[in-house]
Amino acid sequence: MPFGPSGMYPAYAAPSEKAVRLYEEMLAFMREEVFPAERAYEQYRHDAPAGDHTLPPVVEELKAKARARGLWNLFLPHESGLTQLEYAPIAELSGWSGELAPEALNCQAPDTGNMELLHLVGTEDQKRQWMEPLLAGEIRSAFAMTEPLVASSDATNIETRIQRDGDEYVVDGRKWWISGAADPRCKVLIVMGKTDPDAATHRQQSMLIVPVDTPGVEIRRSMPVFGRQDQHGHNEVVFTGARVPVGNLLGDEGGGFAAAQLRLGPGRIHHVMRALGAGERALAMMVQRAQQRRAFGGPLADQSAVRERIAESRVELEQARALCHHAAHVIDTEGNKGARHLIAAAKIAVPRAVCSVIDRAIQLHGAAGISDATPLSALYGWHRAMRIFDGPDEAHLTTLARAELGREPLFELPETIFSQFRDLDGDH
Repeated sequence: MPFGPSGMYPAYAAPSEKAVRLYEEMLAFMREEVFPAERAYEQYRHDAPAGDHTLPPVVEELKAKARARGLWNLFLPHESGLTQLEYAPIAELSGWSGELAPEALNCQAPDTGNMELLHLVGTEDQKRQWMEPLLAGEIRSAFAMTEPLVASSDATNIETRIQRDGDEYVVDGRKWWISGAADPRCKVLIVMGKTDPDAATHRQQSMLIVPVDTPGVEIRRSMPVFGRQDQHGHNEVVFTGARVPVGNLLGDEGGGFAAAQLRLGPGRIHHVMRALGAGERALAMMVQRAQQRRAFGGPLADQSAVRERIAESRVELEQARALCHHAAHVIDTEGNKGARHLIAAAKIAVPRAVCSVIDRAIQLHGAAGISDATPLSALYGWHRAMRIFDGPDEAHLTTLARAELGREPLFELPETIFSQFRDLDGDH
C-alpha cells in the first residue's frame, strides 16, 4: 500500500481502494507531467518583466491533465470522498513541486481555505457565485487578515473596520502579505475586520466577501520572500470606503474569529502535508549529491559527516510525518476542534524539520545550494516563512503550553518527594 517514502499506511488506517488508486495516479502524474514542466515554468517566470504575476501557461495545461486523471479538489472531503489521512500522502507528493503541483490539482492555498470556509458557513448564493468557480479552477481568491501595524498572530488586534451603512457594509483599513492578490485571476477577497469594537473580545470581528474590482479596493506592491517574488504575490491591500452589499457577510456578524479558526485548522495541516514533500525532495537531492560529487579522493557519501546528515534527515522527516498523520487521523475521527493541539504541534514541528533538512541539502550543494541553480533556496525561503504564517511558532507553543498546564496529571507526585531528597543529603 502506498504511503509516503516508506510505502506503507500506518497500522490504524487501512486506505480505501480509491485512495490507493489516486495516490498511484498522483505519483505517475508527478513523474510524467509535473517534473518535466518545471523548466518551462521557470523559464516563463525568468522571462517575465518585473512585477508580472501572470500564471505560466504550462500550469493551465497541467490543470487540464490533472482533472482528466481525477486529481482535482482532493483536499475537500465532501468533493473527493477522501479522509484527511488518505489525502495526506497525495498532498505530500504535490509538495515535491510546490509551485506547480498544488495548483494543478486545484489544491493550492489560500483558495483551499477559502473554499472550506464557503462550504462551512457560506450561503447558497455565496457558494454559487464564488465557491463554484473556485472549485472549477476558473478564478483565484485571497484571504485578507494580516495587518502591518498590529500583531496579527492575535486576530483580536485587527484594526480594519467593517461598518454597516443601511444595506451595505463599508470597509476601511490596510492589509499586507495577502497571498494571491497579485495574480490577475484573483477575483475575490475574504476580509476580516472589526464590526463592533465594543463587543466581547472574540465577538468584535466579522468576515466579508469583497470582490477585487470593488471601488475603494487598491492592491499595492507585492512583497518578496527572501528576495524572491512568488508568482501569486503577497500584496499590500488598502480599503478606502469600499462598499459591498450586506449579503456579502460570511457567516454571522461577530463570528469572524470563530470562522478564522474553522478556516485555519485544515489550512495548517495541508501546509504541513505539502511541506513533507519539500523535505523529501531536499533529502533526495542530498543523497544524489553525496553519491555523485567527489572530493578528497572519493564520493561525498564516503564521509561519515555526510552520512550522519542524511541519516538525521531521514529520522526528522519520519518523526514529522508521524505527527502529521496522527493529527490528520484525529481530524477524521474527532474533528478539527478535537485535533487542534495536534495540528498546532505539527505546524511547529514539521516546518522546523523540513527547514533543517533543506539547510543540510544546501550545505552539501555548496554555492549551488544558495543560488537559483537548484530549487533549494526557494524551498528554504518558503518553508522558513511557514514558521510565521498561519500563526507563528510562538503562538502555537503558547497554546500547547496552556493545554499542558491545564491537563489533569496521570499521577499525583508525592508531596514529600523534595523533602526526601533533602533527607538523603543529610539536610534536616
